[in-house]
Amino acid sequence: MNQFKKRLLGAIAVLACAAPLAAKAEISDNAVRIVVMNDQSSAYSDTSGKGSVVAAQLAIDDHNGKAAGKPVELISVDHQLKVDVALAHARKLIDQDKVDAFVDMANSGVSLAIQKLAQDTNRIALHVGSAHADLYGKACSPNGALWLYDSYSLAKGLAKALLDDTHKNWFLLTADYAFGHAMQDDMTRTLKQDGGKVVGAVRAPLATNDYSSFLMQAMGADAQVLALLNAGADTTNSIKQAAEFGVTRKGVKLAVPIFTIINAKGIGSELAQGAVFLAGYYWDADDASRAFAKRYEAKMGRPPAHTQAAVYSAVSHYLKAIDAGNTDEAKAVMAKMRELPINDFMTKNGRLREDGRVIRDMLLLEVKAPSEVRSEWDLAKVVRSIPGDEMIRPVNEGGCPLIR
Repeated sequence: MNQFKKRLLGAIAVLACAAPLAAKAEISDNAVRIVVMNDQSSAYSDTSGKGSVVAAQLAIDDHNGKAAGKPVELISVDHQLKVDVALAHARKLIDQDKVDAFVDMANSGVSLAIQKLAQDTNRIALHVGSAHADLYGKACSPNGALWLYDSYSLAKGLAKALLDDTHKNWFLLTADYAFGHAMQDDMTRTLKQDGGKVVGAVRAPLATNDYSSFLMQAMGADAQVLALLNAGADTTNSIKQAAEFGVTRKGVKLAVPIFTIINAKGIGSELAQGAVFLAGYYWDADDASRAFAKRYEAKMGRPPAHTQAAVYSAVSHYLKAIDAGNTDEAKAVMAKMRELPINDFMTKNGRLREDGRVIRDMLLLEVKAPSEVRSEWDLAKVVRSIPGDEMIRPVNEGGCPLIR
């Protein structure tokens, strides 16, 4: 055998040996480890909490418990709404458990901290129940994605959806902290641009129990819409007291950016009827939504909030990207997540932009009157769908340093 043939056969042998190795998934530590991190013991546990963990597990189950042929492990952490607690858990999980991705967070302060840590350690952060627009603005990251909503899109979406001749004059009752301030600024800007008018605004401290003085100001301002720019117990208390003061009976529409069917159930349709809000998912919107709700309810005893459904969406797309790229390396996975369209029971042809914002449509929902309610969770009706491009901040306006 001449020298050339020997070299050729040697090269073929090397390639033959390498081929099986190339076909194997490049999965670190032979497992994909996902952390659902959120509040599981206090104010936001009903709309995130263990329900988000269940939603993530359903996504994993639908991928047969594997990604790129390797097992997927799910870990849950209660951050107790404390950034230091979240970071302590996250660092330990990265160093000792070799986790690959953090999902949900459901708190803007925690999200901002985890986003930075994930970038520094080349992990992935998928934010669901967090609303800080800086996550895809000046604090954006190549390793992060904001999956559902933010203060800009909620404010602009609601303003554009409701603004007409009978809903032109708005009064803004705002939670007195960064989230409320940002939403008030965004809503005021949108209303002015589109011909609406802010006839008054007032800021209420967090955990306010008595909204009477604020509501009296709203009732005296000739408002057609009362926007409650708050969240959690503050939203519940302000809606209940608005009903007690007869605000809605006077024809004033309640616009509530941060709201779910869990909140509607807790308040009751008698008091919450007519309130409008945006949601990425509603359990009774269509057949696919009802099918997922049935599976979720079998484990949790009730349908999911849209935040919990969106955890399924985020985890499912993450696993699809690992399958497509044959790796769990963070930057490669994020590239695939941006490349692949997002399709599931709540998202149709969504996409992940370079700044980390998912572009998807939202539903405008209205809480039903008691006479319209047919069953325990039949609490809202879909008014219409709002295209994501109409309400999400343009990519060149957020100050994300990734955008050149």
